[in-house]
Amino acid sequence: MDPANHPRQEQLEERSPFDLPGVRKSQARLKDLDPWVLETQVELTAIPAPPFGEGPRGDRMGELFEQVGLAQVRKDEVGNVLAELPGPWKYTEESGPSAGEPPQKGPHPGTPPALIISAHLDTVFPPGTDVSPQWQGGIVRAPGIADDARGLATLLALGRVLTEVRTPLPFPLLLAATVGEEGEGDLRGVRHLFREGGPGQGARGFISLDGVGLERVITRGVGSTRLRITLRGPGGHSWADWGLPNPIHQLGRVVSSMGDLPTPDSPRTTATVAKWGGGKSINAIPQQAWVEIDLRSEGPEELSALEAALLQECERVLTRPGQNEESSPHQLELELQELGRRPAGRSETSSPLVEAAVRATRTLGVEPRLTSASTDANIPMSLGIPAITLGAGGEAGGIHTLDEWYSNEKGPEGILRAYLTLVLL
Repeated sequence: MDPANHPRQEQLEERSPFDLPGVRKSQARLKDLDPWVLETQVELTAIPAPPFGEGPRGDRMGELFEQVGLAQVRKDEVGNVLAELPGPWKYTEESGPSAGEPPQKGPHPGTPPALIISAHLDTVFPPGTDVSPQWQGGIVRAPGIADDARGLATLLALGRVLTEVRTPLPFPLLLAATVGEEGEGDLRGVRHLFREGGPGQGARGFISLDGVGLERVITRGVGSTRLRITLRGPGGHSWADWGLPNPIHQLGRVVSSMGDLPTPDSPRTTATVAKWGGGKSINAIPQQAWVEIDLRSEGPEELSALEAALLQECERVLTRPGQNEESSPHQLELELQELGRRPAGRSETSSPLVEAAVRATRTLGVEPRLTSASTDANIPMSLGIPAITLGAGGEAGGIHTLDEWYSNEKGPEGILRAYLTLVLL
């Protein structure tokens, strides 16, 4: 039978989510927990978690997972911290899911696929950054206070209320505090979850709690390719050796040509020169020049086409001497270094996960805005697994700067939205 035409399904759609079992009790408990959630958010922010240095914050998350009553808390090979709702699932077609068997390793035969809900441990800030939270009235300031200490605190709040109230869910829930979401981390934590044989393989869905707010439901993952392009040549004296190939001159031609690369508006596609440099002396032809380029697109085909066009332009520059530069045996050498590659993907708006998030948002009186971003959800999206990213309530500004701040205005509603998404799914 088509679930959409099932009489019980129609009855559920007509009911308020607050009439579902355990929801009103959980709503009240989340309201009571709000001071603890904010305190925990501030505590986690104060533990530095620079790229590839998430260990101490991960250790604390593991302790907190255990304190809120979650089961099978562990850290995997790359540093992700994982936990599950207590009580393995036993599932048969006749009886449906239930909890309460003695602990066992691995899923019970017939266990339905798990839903994974996550937040990321890392920040963009390098080691040595002062991350001490400072209160100014109702605002707390600290690098990383919103991105993503708010998501981590929300993850803990969900684990705590689901354990205390025991809201019935028809599927197992895996909670994950991931490493490597930001920048050069290149999504290494979530990649590990969804590796072949990993806990994410065959998951029923994935929710990333990242940042703040109540409106956005991220259903499209922006793919990116990050390259460092280096040109090397013989170098020489700026006067005596004039005419030898100049890496900066030639790389500048690559940069100037980027305005002609294919960057369609739909799916949105961009090409950005982020950093460049080269040379050591004002009176010398440099021996090398480099540039770092960020290519992005909502479409995987468009991203591939953009990268191919850029590399073709690099090859063209290498085979054609520039103005006032002689052809010579001292040819420029090209080196390409991949700094990161995030796949693009999307979750269909008709998927049950997206529909649940949309309805949860509207239940709180907010009109959802389906949008795109680059988050942990990119990986499951690219694998065809339904995935979304939700803000965790509150307001924030100065994200990815030393002036990052967070206000808890409508903070509890953000946690409630994530909870309602789970029970509606």
